[in-house]
Amino acid sequence: MSLAIHALQQSFASCFGQRATYHVRAPGRVNLIGEHTDYNDGFVLPCAIDFSTHVLGRINGSNRIRVVAADYHQQWDDILLDDAITHHGEYSWANYVRGVVLMLQSQGAALVGCDLLISGNIPKGAGLSSSASLEVALGLMLSTIAGCALSRLQLAKAGQQAENRFVGCNSGIMDQLISAQGQPHHALLIDCRSLSATPVAFPREWALVIINSNVQRGLVGSEYNARRAQCEAGAAHYGVGALRDLTPEDIGDIAARLDDVTARRVRHVVTENCRTLQAAKALAHGDMATMSQLMAQSHASMRDDFAITVPPVDYLVTLVDSIVGSQGGVRMTGGGFGGCVVALMPVALITEVKSQIATNYPKHSGLTADVFVCQPAAGAEVVAQP
Repeated sequence: MSLAIHALQQSFASCFGQRATYHVRAPGRVNLIGEHTDYNDGFVLPCAIDFSTHVLGRINGSNRIRVVAADYHQQWDDILLDDAITHHGEYSWANYVRGVVLMLQSQGAALVGCDLLISGNIPKGAGLSSSASLEVALGLMLSTIAGCALSRLQLAKAGQQAENRFVGCNSGIMDQLISAQGQPHHALLIDCRSLSATPVAFPREWALVIINSNVQRGLVGSEYNARRAQCEAGAAHYGVGALRDLTPEDIGDIAARLDDVTARRVRHVVTENCRTLQAAKALAHGDMATMSQLMAQSHASMRDDFAITVPPVDYLVTLVDSIVGSQGGVRMTGGGFGGCVVALMPVALITEVKSQIATNYPKHSGLTADVFVCQPAAGAEVVAQP
């Protein structure tokens, strides 16, 4: 799924009459473990992947930002910098652009008129953070063109604010932060309270495999925001600022203290934080047996306590686990309700996993799955500028 940048330059010239002079990219991500813990001030263990959003740009000398989405049949948006920015009534992708513009302006960035073309190879709606990648890439492009240097943390925060305040999804900071700060051959253990990020080397002999169930998901739906509200209710019950502040010992027999739904949500987050810290140690030591166990526990918790998996995804996890066993780990990754499975395994097992998925998954689900073998990749970067 490599992108032909030369073809994108030709498309840019066709749309705007001149070649682009700026080029930035920002990667998607896969989360190895630590799901729905980020907005609870907890811990996550993601890595950036070698699938990215690319933005080509050129200053146009006006007070307008003109944007073409190359992957959506050349759809256009036109943003007047001097006007109040409102939602686009037709194109959902345009609201991510408008949200980033608005958040950068609110931070005092003096943006300039420019022409932009956006394209990427991150599967949309698969839980690999194509939206965060877009936000970070846009933030990097717009700030670079305007000559206002922003730190990678500032870019991540602007992207998260665009998603929370403008798009309407109450996501945490993980997706934007790993897209901005990812490191090659490493995962990052991110403390979502302090926003510190500790690199954890990814063993070179392990394969990182992403399986797209092709069950489409919508993060801006009510279910995601409902989970956040349930977690906040649980934290309020215990009188803590966030579920990050609780241990398994603190919650004890939680079912006796909270209604069933809230209790299960709290239990997932509290135990998932523990698993994530343990997984960072296992990854650093190349301990696949422990990683396998922790990923299995994480998936069960997402299925039973957080209720964010769906039957086709559960089937893929069971199928892959039957092949890799303790030699690998597998779990759903992302916000839930469809999307992707992440698996770690020896390279020698990849062919068998692909074969079994191709044979059995369509029979079970009526869908075909896409399997990607990835590498932990670098975060956002300016590829070219004048």
